[in-house]
Amino acid sequence: MLKKALSVIGAYRIYEKWLWQQVKSGIKPEHVAIILDGNRRWANEKDAKPLLLKDKWGHAEGADTVEQLLDWSHLIGVKYVTLYTFSTENFARHSDEVEKIMQLAEERFRKLLKDERLHRDKIHIKVLGRTNMLPDSLQKTIAELEKATAQYDQYFWNFAFAYGGRAEIVDATKKIAMKVKEGELDVEDVNESTFEKYLYTSHMDKQDPDMIIRTSGEERLSGFLLWQAAYSELLFLDVYWPDFRLIDLLRAIRTFQNRKRRFGA
Repeated sequence: MLKKALSVIGAYRIYEKWLWQQVKSGIKPEHVAIILDGNRRWANEKDAKPLLLKDKWGHAEGADTVEQLLDWSHLIGVKYVTLYTFSTENFARHSDEVEKIMQLAEERFRKLLKDERLHRDKIHIKVLGRTNMLPDSLQKTIAELEKATAQYDQYFWNFAFAYGGRAEIVDATKKIAMKVKEGELDVEDVNESTFEKYLYTSHMDKQDPDMIIRTSGEERLSGFLLWQAAYSELLFLDVYWPDFRLIDLLRAIRTFQNRKRRFGA
């Protein structure tokens, strides 16, 4: 059994290196966005955990994959990463599951605050969404993390948490309407460029993702970056997020490199 496992690992490493050789010289996406889907389904297909622990277990395994993604994205040279982790609609889930997710998020954000990679590589962290909907302790942790990385600009990592694409557009519209009402902005000056300054992603030069990946086999955006995704390349993968590997990311980039981006032309 051990010999077989080692053989599989060896084959995986060879395939991983082969994929890297294929993509390393091509055009790489600057901004990759990922819908982290399939945590619950991944856990439900496992038999090793009691039912009551499955939801938390699936999300915890998914959070571990996010930590690995930090290294993978830097290896490839992706400057902007945006992860869809929890939507405004997800608050409608069972209260026990929502509570577990909030606890896990606070634990992982605190861990991230102490991660040497964050400060060594100058990673700017931003949480996108209606964070006022989150528990006070989680809001405080997010504020600490954002403040600690506010001056960094080598890499940008965004966590869409308590996020909704329609909510983002509504919130931006309200801000613009208030500026017009107060006389700080002329309605004739409101255009696409102006609008983008009020989106959750306005802190980045590269707001629009080059590529959006969704795991778990579902083929929809579920409200993710509705404004920014207008010309993003969409890739839908059958793998559940906890099982997402470097080879899945490399395959996605290879597919991206083989597409001809037209931007409406």
